[in-house]
Amino acid sequence: MRATLRWAHSDLRTHRGEALFLVLATAGIVASLLLATALFGYATNPWQRTFAEARGAHVWLHTAPSADARALAGLDGVSAVAGPYRTESATVAARGTRASAELRATPRLPSVGRPLLSAGHWLDSAAPDGVVLESSLARALLAEPGDTLTLPGTARTLTVEGVADSAEPPYRPGEQPGLVWALPSAVRAPAGQVIGLRLGDRADTDYAVQRAVTVLGAGAVGEVSTWQQARAEAQGDNRLLGQVLGLFGLAALVAAGFAVHGAIATRIRGHLRDLSVLKAIGFTPGQVVRVFLLQHLAYALLGACAAAALTEGLGSRVPGRLGDAVAVWQGLPGHTLAVSAVPAGAVLFIGLTTGLAAWRAGRVPPVPVPRPTAGPAGGRLTGAARQALGLRLPAALVLGCHKAFAGRGRSLATVARLTLPLLLIVVALSAWTTIDRFHSSPERVGLPTALTVRSDDALDASGVRSVLGRDPRVAAAYPGVEVAALVPGQTGTIALRGVGTRAEPYPYALAAGRAARGPDEAVAGQGLLDLLHARVGDWVRMTVGDRPQILHIVGRGIEPRNAGRVVTTSLDTLRENDPELSPAFYELRLRPGADPRRVAAALTSAGHGHLEVHPATNPADGLSPLRGVVAGLIAVLALIGLVELLTAIGGSVREGERDVLALRAIGMSPRQITAITVTATSCTTLAAVLAGTALGLPLARRLIDAQGGSSGIGAGIAQYPSPGLLFLLGSAAVLGAAALATLPAARAARRRLADTLSAAA
Repeated sequence: MRATLRWAHSDLRTHRGEALFLVLATAGIVASLLLATALFGYATNPWQRTFAEARGAHVWLHTAPSADARALAGLDGVSAVAGPYRTESATVAARGTRASAELRATPRLPSVGRPLLSAGHWLDSAAPDGVVLESSLARALLAEPGDTLTLPGTARTLTVEGVADSAEPPYRPGEQPGLVWALPSAVRAPAGQVIGLRLGDRADTDYAVQRAVTVLGAGAVGEVSTWQQARAEAQGDNRLLGQVLGLFGLAALVAAGFAVHGAIATRIRGHLRDLSVLKAIGFTPGQVVRVFLLQHLAYALLGACAAAALTEGLGSRVPGRLGDAVAVWQGLPGHTLAVSAVPAGAVLFIGLTTGLAAWRAGRVPPVPVPRPTAGPAGGRLTGAARQALGLRLPAALVLGCHKAFAGRGRSLATVARLTLPLLLIVVALSAWTTIDRFHSSPERVGLPTALTVRSDDALDASGVRSVLGRDPRVAAAYPGVEVAALVPGQTGTIALRGVGTRAEPYPYALAAGRAARGPDEAVAGQGLLDLLHARVGDWVRMTVGDRPQILHIVGRGIEPRNAGRVVTTSLDTLRENDPELSPAFYELRLRPGADPRRVAAALTSAGHGHLEVHPATNPADGLSPLRGVVAGLIAVLALIGLVELLTAIGGSVREGERDVLALRAIGMSPRQITAITVTATSCTTLAAVLAGTALGLPLARRLIDAQGGSSGIGAGIAQYPSPGLLFLLGSAAVLGAAALATLPAARAARRRLADTLSAAA
């Protein structure tokens, strides 16, 4: 054991930098995997806990006031019914911020879909104008118990009595109204009602919706929301962040395993004499294997423990969503198991790859087998190399290129190990560039307009257009309306949008097909096509109230709203079914350089309190933490690539020691001999850069489009990094490799003759 420790200590002193990089890379990999686990837990468990504590309803039905909900309690699979509760659509304001809301008449605290109070108290009949706000709406309004809400356009006021969490879909500006629980006396102009169904088996959700719509009548059902939609909304972008971290963490772990395997294999080739001596003095094959195995397991264990300690101690202090996720995750039941299992799994994987490489060390014979004598710089020159020398190209350049690819199997293995981290870096840069595209060119990813304007009853359509037309920064205003439509089979609702007119069509962001120009033509999102099992060119039928709507899908748009379950046509097409349909909002396209926030403030002021202006929701806004995640992953992958590069340089220098005598004999100077090794390393890195770029770009597009398709946005959002950025990445890799190889190659070229003879022996 003492001799084993002395050998390990000597090897550590010789390869300090490599050991440090292995520890740092392992720490980065384990930290990314732990953060991915935290984000997955943060995305799912809080909503699950809220749903369970609130006895949440699996289905919510918004119906006409005349719908008879008593028959729903007797449906198969329905264990409890919430409501019916009368509802009123309103706009509430606090501290200068407006939000659309649904006032829900709730005479008593519900037993199904119960609000979980986080501040204040429940409604009291002594305060008839008191309300309880859903927590996401309260955050948007910056409201807390005791604040007063106004209803613009009216003299009414409401007093916030409490704030509560709910398992229903949260508030989204311009898309999903916030939930406000109020006493029946505060709901003065009810226009509908809402009914909640709690099921015995949540797998029967589609069947329950179908039966409920059949009982109530399709014309009585306005909108249907399910627990799956609420969960997806609650998870938001956290699940995507977790998937990105997990995917890159696992890929980096594989790359680190290959790097460790290559480092040990190269070290074994360079220490065959030392290993033979160990065997000759009595070391067993198992002891030789344990030397390498324990040494690299110690590196991996050190990095894994450091990552776990940092994540536990400092993870909750990271600003933003990552810190919130770690703080919540630390209180979940499976937290302790995950903190132990993830680092242990990473260490075991690295141990497995180490053991496979160290097994070769145990097979080294006690008496060294003479290796075949090689010619200068990698063996017999090829015909191409001899022709290049005949053209009087620099000998160092020719011999370096020949050396890089002389041993095909070994050279290809080195290139493959270098290619993997570079490939992952290209994928990470593609993800970064795609996120930037959402901000720099939103019109190309389904967001051609920057603002959405809604008005109250005091301003008619002509008045709104007059206000919008007076602002020179508004390039176009597209009138629109959005209604909920029942899909065929009556298992759910989708968003049917009529935006723009045939004279002034809406500027769709198309991924397939063409824009809707004629009667009954529409553009659908990927989520809707998946839901209906349709494709571009099909005719689809849906029901709006008691009116059927048949549309011809002529294109697929990049649709970030409502998980892609959106079909968009012109307002003229919807008016053919309902001539009295008037615009409910206006989508504004601004002139280049216009600041949406300043335009929104100016329009709100010009509307004298009658206009509600919201910026378009950009799905990339929630992915801001992904930039830091991508940067950290690139740093980890760069460390892994650096370990592999140092291994390749060390192996090239040791194998070149046998060629130094021959190169000196033919008159080459130490500088030329150094240039051979530097050229060989640069050529190997260049080959890895080209392979990583060629493989990484299509892989990045496939992965990003697959994620877009699963989220409902659809394929076509992937954006490659710019050629300049790729050139900068390749140049940095090649020049860095050349710089790292220069010093050890120069030392080897200037060694004394006796040392060179000893190495060659």
